[in-house]
Amino acid sequence: MTTTSNQMWGGRFAAGPDAIMEAINASIGFDKRLAAQDIAGSRAHAAMLAAQGIISDSDAEAIREGLLTVLSEIEGGRFEFSTALEDIHMNVEARLKDIIGAPAGRLHTARSRNDQVATDFRLWVRDQLDAADAGLQALICALLDQAEAGADWVMPGFTHLQTAQPVTWGHHMMAYVEMFGRDLSRMRDARARMNECPLGAAALAGTSFPIDRHATAAALGFDRPGANSLDAVSDRDFALEFLAAASICAMHLSRFAEELVIWSSAQFRFVTLSDRFSTGSSIMPQKKNPDAAELIRAKVGRIMGANVALMMVMKGLPLAYSKDMQEDKEQVFDAADTLMLALAAMEGMVRDMTANRDRLAAAAGSGFSTATDLADWLVRVLGLPFRDAHHVTGSLVALAEGKGCDLPDLSLADMQSVHAGITEDVFGVLGVENSVNSRMSYGGTAPAQVRAQIARWKERMA
Repeated sequence: MTTTSNQMWGGRFAAGPDAIMEAINASIGFDKRLAAQDIAGSRAHAAMLAAQGIISDSDAEAIREGLLTVLSEIEGGRFEFSTALEDIHMNVEARLKDIIGAPAGRLHTARSRNDQVATDFRLWVRDQLDAADAGLQALICALLDQAEAGADWVMPGFTHLQTAQPVTWGHHMMAYVEMFGRDLSRMRDARARMNECPLGAAALAGTSFPIDRHATAAALGFDRPGANSLDAVSDRDFALEFLAAASICAMHLSRFAEELVIWSSAQFRFVTLSDRFSTGSSIMPQKKNPDAAELIRAKVGRIMGANVALMMVMKGLPLAYSKDMQEDKEQVFDAADTLMLALAAMEGMVRDMTANRDRLAAAAGSGFSTATDLADWLVRVLGLPFRDAHHVTGSLVALAEGKGCDLPDLSLADMQSVHAGITEDVFGVLGVENSVNSRMSYGGTAPAQVRAQIARWKERMA
């Protein structure tokens, strides 16, 4: 192949890298996604250089206009990216030189590609945190609508996927509101901590030019500049925190998706998913497959994998910058894309799905779901120790199983055959409606408690 002198390395290397080195060294194939952030950082840097008298106002203006032209070309699909120029930074700078000539060479004064890429990547991740914030808010609002509509609809609550106690549809929806609310908090917490600007840290030691790092930080929406130049160029905690928060969020999405897969099955029929988020079978005409939920359930692996991959890249690196860190982006890009798609799909499913109230109510009363209410009544009314009440209730469940009926279907005589002190009043606690209405402890499933939590969250989301 034809070799040319490499502009970035100057005279250090007489010949350019061969095809293999070019392929392993280049990152433009993926870091071109940082174009908008790269140009924003360069514009802020040029403005600061001019304000500090490091470059002339005319050069700064030419750089500003030239960068806007480059951005327009990229956004319009007219920009030709070059693998030979390695990365987005050099591709932009080379095109800027084509447009404005010599002033382009002054843009890189008092900075390095090390602080430049750290700034670009931090800006990009910050945008993803904001996008995740918006996606989570939309999902939470969809869940609140479902919870409000069914605040008093009874359904079975499960442990071990076995019927445990009756709960309400609203209570179940609000459980996911709490889970995704913690995800929202983690995204916001990560954003607050990562909002420091690396620009001006230069290669690793800062610069002798009289730059104003507070000005560039403010121009780019950061709270402050990074306080240590070594850390500023080598830190990727912000990306790891995003991936960690995204992994937990994806796990929550997967758990909910699993429930939707189960609930929409012919055996459960708790919910009906809309045609927009389901598919048919190529061979079985009766099928309606919850494909969107299944794909959300699967995508958690990609996001968690990205978290592990970046952790492995970073775990053995000495300060400050190493080329290993070029491998910090692709997995973050993929994880962010995957998370945003999963959030949007889940919000759509939640907004479109219909809870089958009659089916929920029928299932709520099966499987001896009010056994705990019976045990509590024995303690509260007859004064039995709970362990004794537990034993009596177990015997009554066994009796009902033997008769092929549920607890409310036993006669008073049946119950008194197990414990003579049981009275007619016991039937008042055995209905599922009575059961859920009695759970008035804070955070309980009683409709009044559910509505109180909905109101709290609506105020928080306003």
